[in-house]
Amino acid sequence: MAVAASLLAKIEHVESGGTRWEMASRPLPEGLRGWVHKCDGYGECAAQPVARREMPGPRVVMIIELDEPIRVHDPLDERRAVAFEGGFVAGLDDRSTLTTHDGTQRGIQIDLTPSAARRLFGLPLSELSGQVVPLSELLPRTERSLAGRLADLGSWDARLDVVERLLLERISASPLDTRLATWAVRRIEATGGGLGTKALARELGYSQKHVIALFHEQVGMTPGRFGRLVRFDRLVQHLRQGGTGSWAELAARFGWFDQAHLANDVKRIVGEPPSRARAMLAGPAALTALQSDVA
Repeated sequence: MAVAASLLAKIEHVESGGTRWEMASRPLPEGLRGWVHKCDGYGECAAQPVARREMPGPRVVMIIELDEPIRVHDPLDERRAVAFEGGFVAGLDDRSTLTTHDGTQRGIQIDLTPSAARRLFGLPLSELSGQVVPLSELLPRTERSLAGRLADLGSWDARLDVVERLLLERISASPLDTRLATWAVRRIEATGGGLGTKALARELGYSQKHVIALFHEQVGMTPGRFGRLVRFDRLVQHLRQGGTGSWAELAARFGWFDQAHLANDVKRIVGEPPSRARAMLAGPAALTALQSDVA
């Protein structure tokens, strides 16, 4: 399926603190709306090595790397890291992840709904949950050279054309029925993560056991964990857009039972107590200095 010629990418160049960014974005084709949150090109050039604390969200992230691959660190032991030529896919997780690179990176990031990832890759999302998997293991053989082909193209629009066409073809051609999970995910997101498994099962007309099994296969985590991820993502977006509020106020606003429950979730996800995590959540994601134990 061809991409409309009018969908031209908006190219933005930003420079801050010795780091230069190039960002390429454009409206998604109609056939991808509702399946894909974004499909954007990016390039970064920094004067020194960069570490970035990536916060989790209710999205499956697909990265196509056009240059040297970044390093993705093990959340349980950040001294350990992996890098995948051509890119990777990160399944849903409720832990932050440290990534590092030597100063330059270039690629395309696609944020997928769980149902889109289920249809695109054709495997149960329980196999991706909490995992970072080489993109080459998830694409068909005919697409194993995708990153190299994209790197050789002369513009972001040409690259996005190829990626959007691939997404459209594979998502639309999938025989999998993801309608129930799609509705359930959207329902949880519409309530800000506040809809519990029991209430969701009642609305769907199924047993809680059936709903949990459905989420295990088509989302990769239980409805409760997914709801917590939605709440956390809303909190992060609020803080990064300059939002304010005490922890008690933020807990009430974004659906936690109380401040203590919010603090526990923040510590578990970020790995730091709220007093230290707030600056990480609200401020720039890049850390200009690498610690020796993760360099």
